[in-house]
Amino acid sequence: MNPCRIVTCLCLFLVLSSARFIPLAAQPINLQRAVMLVSPSVPMPMRQTAPQLLSEEIAKRTGITLNNVANWPHNKPITIAFVLSSDKELLGVSIPVKVEKDRPDVKPEGFRVLSEVNAKGSTLWIIGADARGILFGTGWLLRNLNMATKQLEIPAPIDVASAPAYPIRGHQLGYRTTANSYDAWTVAQFDQYFRELAIFGTNAIEGIPFHEEEKPSPHFKIPAPEMRIKMSEICQKYDLDYWVWTPATFALTDVAKRKAELDLHESFYKACPRLDHIFVPGGDPGDNHPKEVMPFLKDLHTLLIKYHPKAKIWLSLQGFSVEQIDFFYDYLAQNKPDWLAGVVHGPSSPPLAETRYRLPKQYQIRQYPDITHNVRCEFPVERWDQAYALTLGREAPNPRPYFYAKAQAVAAPFTDGFVSYSDGCHDDVNKVVWSMRGWGPDMSIHEILKEYGRFFFGPTLDEATADGIAALEQNWQGPLAENGGVETTFAYWKKLETNNPGLHTNWRWQLFLLRAYYDTYTRRRQLYEQGLEKKANALLARADVKNQGTVMTQALDVINQADKKPASPELRSKIETLCADLFASIGLQTSVPKYKAKGYERGCLLDFVDYPLNNRWWLADEITKVKSLKTKEEQLARLKKIGVWETPGKGSFYDDVSSVSKGPRVKTISDDATDIAWWKDGFSRARLSSQTFQRSPALDYDNLDPGARYVIRVVGFGEALLRVDGKRLEPIQYNREADTVKEWIVPLVATQDGRISVTFDQPEESHLNWRQNSRISDIWLLKETSKDQ
Repeated sequence: MNPCRIVTCLCLFLVLSSARFIPLAAQPINLQRAVMLVSPSVPMPMRQTAPQLLSEEIAKRTGITLNNVANWPHNKPITIAFVLSSDKELLGVSIPVKVEKDRPDVKPEGFRVLSEVNAKGSTLWIIGADARGILFGTGWLLRNLNMATKQLEIPAPIDVASAPAYPIRGHQLGYRTTANSYDAWTVAQFDQYFRELAIFGTNAIEGIPFHEEEKPSPHFKIPAPEMRIKMSEICQKYDLDYWVWTPATFALTDVAKRKAELDLHESFYKACPRLDHIFVPGGDPGDNHPKEVMPFLKDLHTLLIKYHPKAKIWLSLQGFSVEQIDFFYDYLAQNKPDWLAGVVHGPSSPPLAETRYRLPKQYQIRQYPDITHNVRCEFPVERWDQAYALTLGREAPNPRPYFYAKAQAVAAPFTDGFVSYSDGCHDDVNKVVWSMRGWGPDMSIHEILKEYGRFFFGPTLDEATADGIAALEQNWQGPLAENGGVETTFAYWKKLETNNPGLHTNWRWQLFLLRAYYDTYTRRRQLYEQGLEKKANALLARADVKNQGTVMTQALDVINQADKKPASPELRSKIETLCADLFASIGLQTSVPKYKAKGYERGCLLDFVDYPLNNRWWLADEITKVKSLKTKEEQLARLKKIGVWETPGKGSFYDDVSSVSKGPRVKTISDDATDIAWWKDGFSRARLSSQTFQRSPALDYDNLDPGARYVIRVVGFGEALLRVDGKRLEPIQYNREADTVKEWIVPLVATQDGRISVTFDQPEESHLNWRQNSRISDIWLLKETSKDQ
């Protein structure tokens, strides 16, 4: 959505109201006295599930209870009739199905919702191609009903038919310690969430049955093995496919462990009332060659079909080498295994287009997108402001509907659908967008968000919700200090909060409010704290031998005002309250010490709500080091270098490589999400710029003085193989330790046209974990006159 349109919508909302416009031509059907009639041809358990789902969701929102009837009523109320598209009539009444070629409601999972006036009164038909068609037709109705206290209606006439574009539309919901909320859920909460996902087009749920942490979550309501069987039962109730993700994390050549693993699987298969797909990742985790993996999968399939004859086996090629990938395709060509359903494509898999090209057509491809993380992930937030990256972290509430719609559109045509990776309820909007666009790739994101708002918050909040979620996504675009829309978004959600007090216990509402408050608090802190740092740096830059001791004390006193007189304490207090509310309502663990989250990366934004957004921790440590230097001259030189770190003087330039606000000359972005460090559980005292980095940045400089000599200075870790205008330069200073300096003299011939391009070759470090890879965090182009600074 165009940011200008969002701001306009927000302003209009603040000035006007949240009233929903209904076209005059739409004549609503009043369903307050409706009854439900189900064809006996609808298979069990959907014959019971669909009317129960419809009745219960309506009752929650309206206080109106719809009852089932066994025959057409005599007093001619409106009847909601559930039938299959193969039915010709329902208890003597013909079903008014239009004769159309290639009808959506006869395709798998397709449905038609149709209003009709007939001899029995008014009928609202929900016609499904199969049991799932009934489920998704019911979901469409719930998303489009106007429901409020003692109000239940829908615009008429209705004739909507639809079928999904992709057959696999699911989400992984692991009941495990790693999750930031699922581990705290009851069976009833899982049932409700499965239901809500189904209402928005989801047809698959993936669990994680084995290989979990030795220590169970302190939040478990029932033991994990028991819950995973309950999840299977819920899938059976809603006719959802039950997948399980289960890596082989031991050497498959170990005969004893292999047999124990097969026995474990068989026991689980036998206990599950429903089980449709087994997904074994080749890597991440796992480190077995496919020559061992493929026979193991075949043995799994033999056990699986004993209890679930139609169930299927899947494999991902994650982490496989070129040789291992070739082996896999050779195996398919030679053996043509009919027990393998297809390949799962996830992070570190071979390119999707290559996979589709090489994979024989009889095998499907299922995408495994990471929709839950913000950094260090498959789809990092591009150019995410440093302040967000260091406070919100990996698993903050992250509605990114417009981004994920684009990401899905790129990959989906190569696939048969997806089951996403999710580690908590914080990505709820993303799940809905993926499911709905998996159903209809051309669906309007704005309309999807309107349906989300209408169903979860009420009919008067559909437009408001759609624009409010879009505004939250825009909060993460560009430099935070320059994004005045953050304050507008906050005012928007604050007004919604004030006008809708009845939603204060709704966990989805709480998530949006938390983001609105947190984003605003972070922006205000950033402006305030970095303002303090500029004042402290100015003091240090003006120090001299006589007053440097006093200046150090004064600089620390100024920069530490961030702790002594913090910005917006009322927002800080509200964030604390919302985190408590979310733990109570949905088990969201935003803190390790307070809510016993598994770890600080698991959505613990409350633990980082006050993490410094200036360099006061680093400055305190540096001043301690300065005081240990032998001479006052050395001390003074270091103080001045600190003072002008980001302001090297006229004609010189500084770039914080991965800061969207302080790296104006940087052209590149990290495409592997490893540019935000995670040291000391996120509580590093290192300079903020060194916690964000790239491996091989590229920068362009112009308006240079052709007659001046320039030096390039770099701070980082490991190697920095620098080129200027494509030519490698030899360094005059080259330190590989963390946060040390490297320098190169720029040849005069390079600056004669007033511009240079700076690039870095990426060193060969494939054998290293990303945390040990070389990195570059700060770059200066220093005019010779300012070199001593």
